[in-house]
Amino acid sequence: MASSHSSSPVPRPGSGGRDGIYRKDRDPSPPRCRTIRSLPDVCPKEPTGEVRGLCNGPSVVAEHDRWTVFSSKVNLPAALNDPRLAKRESDFFTKTWGLDFAETEVMPSFYLPNITREDFGPYLQEMSQRERIHERCKTICPNKDDVDAVSSITTNHDKSRAELEQVPKIFMKPDFALEDPATFNNVLPWSHFNSAGGKSSRDVASSKLLQEKLSHYLDVVEVSIARQISLRSEAFFHAMSSQHELQDRLQETQRAVAVLRGRTAAMDRVMCQGPLQALRKAMTCNNCVKLHNKLKLMAAVHQTQPTVQLLLSTSEFVGALELIATTKEVLQQELQGIHSFRHLGSQLCELEKLIDKMMVEDFSMYSRSELSRSLKDEPQVLEKVHNPNAQSQKERLESLVFGLLRQRKLDFLDIYSDEMILAAKAIVTQCVADSVVHIEEIDTEVVIKQADQMRLMTFPQWFELLKNIFESFLLFLQRIKATLNIIRNVVLEVLNANQRNRLLEQASSGASGQEASQSPSVLQGEAELAYLTHEGLFISDALNEAQQQAALAAQDQSSTVGSRIQQGRLETAGSDSTSGASEMSASREQSIMSGENMMPTELELNRVVNNVQELLYTASDVSHDRCVKVLTARAKDGSLERLSSAEFVCLSQAVEGFVRDTEELCGRRSVSLRGALQSQANRFVHRFHEERKTKLSLLLDNERWKQAEVPAEFQDLVNSIADGKITLPERKATGPDEKKPAEFLLVNGQKYAVVGTVLLLIRIFLEYCQCVNDIPSIATDMLTRLSDLLKHFNSRSCQLVLGAGALQVVGLKTITTKNLALASRCLQLVVHYIPIIRAHFETKLQPKQFSVLRHFDHITKDYNDHIAEISAKLVAIMDSLFEKVLSKYEVKAPMPSACFRNVCKQMAKMHEAISELLPEEQTQMLFLRINASFKMHLKRQLARLGVINDGGPQHGLVVVDVAFYTENVQALKSLERLDLNMAEIWEQKR
Repeated sequence: MASSHSSSPVPRPGSGGRDGIYRKDRDPSPPRCRTIRSLPDVCPKEPTGEVRGLCNGPSVVAEHDRWTVFSSKVNLPAALNDPRLAKRESDFFTKTWGLDFAETEVMPSFYLPNITREDFGPYLQEMSQRERIHERCKTICPNKDDVDAVSSITTNHDKSRAELEQVPKIFMKPDFALEDPATFNNVLPWSHFNSAGGKSSRDVASSKLLQEKLSHYLDVVEVSIARQISLRSEAFFHAMSSQHELQDRLQETQRAVAVLRGRTAAMDRVMCQGPLQALRKAMTCNNCVKLHNKLKLMAAVHQTQPTVQLLLSTSEFVGALELIATTKEVLQQELQGIHSFRHLGSQLCELEKLIDKMMVEDFSMYSRSELSRSLKDEPQVLEKVHNPNAQSQKERLESLVFGLLRQRKLDFLDIYSDEMILAAKAIVTQCVADSVVHIEEIDTEVVIKQADQMRLMTFPQWFELLKNIFESFLLFLQRIKATLNIIRNVVLEVLNANQRNRLLEQASSGASGQEASQSPSVLQGEAELAYLTHEGLFISDALNEAQQQAALAAQDQSSTVGSRIQQGRLETAGSDSTSGASEMSASREQSIMSGENMMPTELELNRVVNNVQELLYTASDVSHDRCVKVLTARAKDGSLERLSSAEFVCLSQAVEGFVRDTEELCGRRSVSLRGALQSQANRFVHRFHEERKTKLSLLLDNERWKQAEVPAEFQDLVNSIADGKITLPERKATGPDEKKPAEFLLVNGQKYAVVGTVLLLIRIFLEYCQCVNDIPSIATDMLTRLSDLLKHFNSRSCQLVLGAGALQVVGLKTITTKNLALASRCLQLVVHYIPIIRAHFETKLQPKQFSVLRHFDHITKDYNDHIAEISAKLVAIMDSLFEKVLSKYEVKAPMPSACFRNVCKQMAKMHEAISELLPEEQTQMLFLRINASFKMHLKRQLARLGVINDGGPQHGLVVVDVAFYTENVQALKSLERLDLNMAEIWEQKR
């Protein structure tokens, strides 16, 4: 039927189609005048042609992936008329590429001109006339065939619709079924046939009418179906021919597949079965080797728990933890799913927790025993091991610390800190108990508290106890530092090992990257081989095993090495001999590398190192705090305030020495003990200052302001100050060759006539300086108190001498010029030493404390003002004398006059009183001022008497008196070259 069809639409291969593209042949018959519009073709059109042989049959390899137009699943009309969308898309690409397709603007090309409507202007003008002629012809002469075809189709369609409307709608329902009683009654109304008298002629006519009506409905439907078939006959015959062609192609394909299967079976029989058998044997052998290795590994794992117990019995926590970790790793990777080991993992976890508890308890016991060892009987830092086969304390501590680090138990330093605090308390208790035993005056049954016992001791006994406590704490800190150094070294070793492991991992990752760059070629070859034999089940399995063979071999090698390590560890644990320090460090490093994932991070290890250093600082602070309690317990009743300066200096030196030793040992400047000493020092300074101020007040109140002899020890004291030694020299024993006291005090070649109070004042401020040397922390307070002492001496001496307080206090009859000159010289001596004292205190102060040195500037100013007031007082004494004597002066014979004789006599007394006390420069300056006062009063008297410089008799008499005065004054010691300038007594002529 398909072969006789005149217009077969089946495409045939073209003559020149080397690429296998099928093309439709042109129909040689003339085109029909009347076209029949058929439904769109939704069936794929397969190529047809002559029956080809096996050599020209379809290829199962080369053509099964080649795409043709017949591989399309949806044709263009179906794509454009998709009923699933509510509205039709205007863009086909949106439909094809999805609803999310976004149209983007295409940039214009730079190589194409911009085409506008003006470019089509000539063409439109040329074609517009032709278009109008063409439209006019179409309107005048329409195509008859098209009109007939359209009218015929329209007429037939209307007629068919009218005929179909005669058929009842019930027959057109999709759920039409005569089994339904309602539908059956509607189609065959039985009410027309159920008459009481049987079948009548009317019923027979009704049934015939119904039968004819149904037959008519059937004819209408058949005619409509036949019309539709006639309209689609071309598609129907095309489908039939395509079915026949498809059957022919299937037969050809079946024959080609049969030939291919035969050839494949031959290849399998000749080339594959033998190699496959060899592969199976090789795989069986490999499986047996793996099974043997697994069994050996299981045997090693089975011995884990006894080995761990053996290691724990020797306190080898590191080895036990490493063995547990290795066993757990083997259970998870190599022996996963083995029924006999289903409980071993949980047992190992419980055993690991038990080891954690044991390590913490063992570290606590070690800390307690190490810190509670006797400091006197066993002063060495680390405990000696008497048994040579026993593990040393250092190795024991290293093993414990490494095990705690491996388990990330980083709070073990808190345990050591608690034990350290308890041991510090015990040290003080033991030292007090040992001291009280040797003191019979203290009954321990009556005086129970240690603080009360310490207060009952004398200062030498208590000071000896304090030195014992200091010595014990120094040994205690040395022992702690040695222990912490061991801990720090272990932590640093772990930290260095982690860094080395990280560097090795980076190097190995670089090497693995190079190997990975070479592996794709090998994998590509294996993939090609698997592709060629993809239908062979056993070959693909064999290739998959071959691809994994390298990884399995590496795992087998690692597991073999692990089993060897475990066996070696078992042999080591079973032996009685101990390894050396180098072997232990190597085993620790190997354990670090094996348990790297469990080790703390570098940040945590650095934090542990910092905590170790902070723990050493804490030990220093704890030691100082316990010593502070000993100090405050003694000072509770004020006994430390009543110490002599020598005793307090000894206490201060002992405390400063202990603080300095602990600072060098621990690298931390603790302030608690210094603060307690500073508090006691403040009280001591207050009492020290009050004693010396009271002593100075008593000396000043009893001072008669006469020149005192200078003992040799005071001269030596001044000489030592001149040599730069601002300290109190040691007292020398008196001997037969002792020097006699001197009349003056020699200071830098100058003679100072002093009173006894000033000599003691020099010794007092040297005592202040000595205290600052011994106790540098009280420098500021001592400077303030010394300033107060110097101010007190200045003000009190001013009250006694210038203010004439000594008349009532001591009972002097009068304050003489000698008293004034002596007081001035004493003040000058003190002023001389103020810069020396200032420089000494400046070396003891911090730069930020230099502001307190301004007190010395104020004191110097006050002393200089006082000295100037004394000088002014001496001048005032002579001034009042001149005023009294010269007021009675008369110019008359005999000459020299009695007035000038009296003046010269008083001047000689003044010089006699001060010449031995004051230096020549000061004496000359003082007499120049006295001379100026004399000239002023003489000039005033001469002006009152009317004597002028005219060369007259009165002028001559005055010249004789002045010459007598000048001769007597210049005859005095050290005043020979004094320029008196007596010409100033005369009024200047205008």
